[in-house]
Amino acid sequence: MTRIRRATRSTRRGREATTLKRILTIDGGGIRGTFPAAFLANLEQDLGQPIGRYFDLISGTSTGGIIAIGLALGLPAADILKLYEDKGPAIFAQTRGGVAGWLGRRFRTGRWLLWGPKYSPQPLHDALYDVLGDRKLGDARTRLVIPAWHPQTQGVYIFKTAHHPRLRTDYKELAIDAAMATAAAPTYFAQHVTANDVGLVDGGLWANNPTGIAVVEAIATLGWPAEDIRVLSIGCLEDIKVVREAYGAARLAPQLASLFMAGQSHGSLGIAQILTGDPHERRAIYRVSQPVPDGFYSLDDTSRIRSLKDRAFAEARIQKPILQPQFFAKPAEEFVPHYR
Repeated sequence: MTRIRRATRSTRRGREATTLKRILTIDGGGIRGTFPAAFLANLEQDLGQPIGRYFDLISGTSTGGIIAIGLALGLPAADILKLYEDKGPAIFAQTRGGVAGWLGRRFRTGRWLLWGPKYSPQPLHDALYDVLGDRKLGDARTRLVIPAWHPQTQGVYIFKTAHHPRLRTDYKELAIDAAMATAAAPTYFAQHVTANDVGLVDGGLWANNPTGIAVVEAIATLGWPAEDIRVLSIGCLEDIKVVREAYGAARLAPQLASLFMAGQSHGSLGIAQILTGDPHERRAIYRVSQPVPDGFYSLDDTSRIRSLKDRAFAEARIQKPILQPQFFAKPAEEFVPHYR
């Protein structure tokens, strides 16, 4: 079942749609980003215009960061979904079948385990350049918060639009640099070096679910009242894992990354809930993510794209009546950045 809270009638009466500040957040998850892309594309069919125009702030990590940047630049969600469908197999080197394809996958797995990233970043860069070109973050029509990680200083690195007077730098950055950086998942891709010679890796190392940092940005930086905030938080599915009482290192090690990400996700949602008064004072966080069998959808298995799209379209059909009054009654106010 999808984990999504329903707004009560009192909540809808208490805050007029014109006063709400609507935030979209999208988790990281590799090719599983097909799920949020397809979910948004299906919702978009009823709107008659790109879905990004209905949000005041968009935040995404890794694959979610790619979607977030595309939406903020005005791309229809349908075009972003097409990117996953058409370019996903090339990005994850799964265009060849038969014995050659099998041997290639075995070689990449061995390289991944022993000495280097599993995939070349060039196909991802080429695919993103086709849709983003040379546009900059300053071209975004919606406020953006895109987390990455700076290995040299072991510090967080967050790309932001110029939505506050002190944000004087990132709007000059190439959108493709922010997208490549937030998606540079260690062991899958090498770190991305931006046009300014800064080496960055996947923001999923600390904020795979960016809901918490988006709400903090909304309240602390933008000064939005907590009671006015509504968040549509979309995950890339959640593996059902059973952790036994006693595990040796060899048995636990393969699960550590996903366990850490699950813990971070729950922590991020918890922070957002506390700050917005959800669920005790109001329904503010609308989380969409489905539990799935552990290992069925890997981060780089493009053979599951159709299944991911299927799940997303079916889920969108169910959630439309719940989400429409909170998020899609009218487009968001025009975003006017402090610097261009």
